[in-house]
Amino acid sequence: MFTVAAMVFAVFVTTGRAVGAEERVLASISSMESRAIVIRADPEAGVTTDVLVRLQGTDGIEWAGAFSTAEDARNTRNPEGTRVPVRHLHSTNLDVLGLGPATSPSDVVFASSAALEQFGLPDIAGAVITSDGKVLGVGGRMWTPGFLTAFEPLAVVPHDVPAQPEPVAVLVVIASSAALVPVIAEFARTVVGSHDPSRIVVQTSTSLTEMKELVEGQLNTYSRGLVLGLLGLNGVAVALILFGLVMMRRKDFGRRRALGASRQLIVELLLTQTGALAATGVACGLAAATGSLLLSGDPLPGVEFCIALGVVAWSTTVVSALVPAIVASQRDPIHELRVP
Repeated sequence: MFTVAAMVFAVFVTTGRAVGAEERVLASISSMESRAIVIRADPEAGVTTDVLVRLQGTDGIEWAGAFSTAEDARNTRNPEGTRVPVRHLHSTNLDVLGLGPATSPSDVVFASSAALEQFGLPDIAGAVITSDGKVLGVGGRMWTPGFLTAFEPLAVVPHDVPAQPEPVAVLVVIASSAALVPVIAEFARTVVGSHDPSRIVVQTSTSLTEMKELVEGQLNTYSRGLVLGLLGLNGVAVALILFGLVMMRRKDFGRRRALGASRQLIVELLLTQTGALAATGVACGLAAATGSLLLSGDPLPGVEFCIALGVVAWSTTVVSALVPAIVASQRDPIHELRVP
């Protein structure tokens, strides 16, 4: 039991910590910011909101939004106030930005905290006026996701996809995974519908995607080698301990055989005892390792890793006990019970 517990503890605080760190790193690399594809189009490019219809329902695309050209706007009560760019946003899923369904009037603007501060409306009460004289009521504060921080201070007028196409200055597409970014970027380029492809610029986080693959590969190689080594040592240790146990209890096994116990019963008895002790050792090792990582503030691996480690450790221990159990079952009762 103590051997199994020590092995589980060692694997958990080494490989488990590495897996937890890997999951944390990969989660940050796989954030929406790293999966964002930004396509900027000149007015002469002819890109319209029809591109959202062409992208809708495409596998591998988590979200898409089309932004109009920015218009300067200021607080209606402060003619000399700071000008903040306001964009019209068209999307089939505005929940990503916490806006919910688009409001029917197109005269409501939602702004980030930075934009509200520059408007001079931190309490979200008032209105703004654009450079062409259109007054927009402030509908509320919006959350700015990482892939839109480049647009800060962010202020948008949300819309669903319009029936009549509207010009688009910036198209933002979020791939469902970092590995799909190059494929989705090329696909979006082909369906963007530009009259002049030379007037569009596609930007992706290719470096982050490559970093994800590199980190994942290095950590997997390190973790796999360490786990295999520790499992091998655990198997050898269990086999040696059980061989010693068989030699110490050989007269006991001889008595059982003399009393009618079959070889199969001896094997099952040893494997059952080993399995029960291994299960206890796995539970104790996982509990101790989890407490150790929590106290040290290190990242914990997922539940899947814990279950897999427990199953593999228990299975390795039971399989390692098979050969000593077979040896025990082969002991000759007459020979073992003979008194020298």
